[in-house]
Amino acid sequence: MNKYNDHDDIPGNPSVAKTSEVKLRTHADKDSLRVLSMEQWNFWLENGYVVIKNAISKQQAAKTASFLWEFEEKDPNNKNTWYTSPRAEMQMKELAGTGMVEVYNNSYLWNNRQEKRVYDSFVDIWGTDKLWVTIDRANLNFPIRPGFEYKGFIHWDYDPATKPQNVQGVIALADQTDQNMGGFQCIPWLYKNFDKWKLTQPKNRDYFKPDIKGLENKIVKVPLEAGDLLIFHSAQPHGIRPNLSDDKVRIAQYISMMPAEEENIKLKEWRISSWKNRIAPKGYAFPGDPRNWEQKKYNTAKLSSLGEKLLGLKKW
Repeated sequence: MNKYNDHDDIPGNPSVAKTSEVKLRTHADKDSLRVLSMEQWNFWLENGYVVIKNAISKQQAAKTASFLWEFEEKDPNNKNTWYTSPRAEMQMKELAGTGMVEVYNNSYLWNNRQEKRVYDSFVDIWGTDKLWVTIDRANLNFPIRPGFEYKGFIHWDYDPATKPQNVQGVIALADQTDQNMGGFQCIPWLYKNFDKWKLTQPKNRDYFKPDIKGLENKIVKVPLEAGDLLIFHSAQPHGIRPNLSDDKVRIAQYISMMPAEEENIKLKEWRISSWKNRIAPKGYAFPGDPRNWEQKKYNTAKLSSLGEKLLGLKKW
């Protein structure tokens, strides 16, 4: 990849490359792992996802959640404010109505990105400490109501047949322990059996949205508590489940890290400009905020020395 945006027609996040030239780590021992236990490491290898408890503090999660309510002009204690028309049209239709919050560079998001336990978790997954963090958004997923329905979905952001060397992740900013509320779902069975499953599918299948008929009982609804980080392999079929609760809101921040591409000047320059000028990524799944509130209301986030390297402002 030798340009900024290589994601014009796929769901993946364009603030990093589609896939890394560095291969994902396949072996580890307890002395080489910073955060993951050997049990977690083996679970990751087998199932294609792992949960890291308390990656950020519950207080930090609550502050980030409070900011998201403010940014969305909604009141957590007043349901009458929850249901409004979308500000921008979502080209990726299955995301419409799922509560994506088009904010990318606020200080609260960057504080979570440069949290050492979050960073060390991705170091464990990749086996290198020279990483860049994704510049991604957040989610306020409300209970379904008449006129504001959406279906849960399962998809890939990258075609798994290409064997992407990529991972994705999400931090829970409030408890998501009720399976009826919206939250992360995935199909580890399909992750593990993709090559065999692919042979049973028609040649014109959708490379980003699997036909899951007959696999419904294999969907795993992953519970998370505020502050937990979930990391999953990009070949893991995943999505948001419908929020069927009465009054519980799923609140989350999307986050991932990949090996730094310091020689990719166009991508590095875009990343620095995105942070400095509070500019949203552009892509199939990223409509942005037509109010331009990040530029109008908020200052550029302050970065730690780790944050400067995770952005690309300074070299590793």
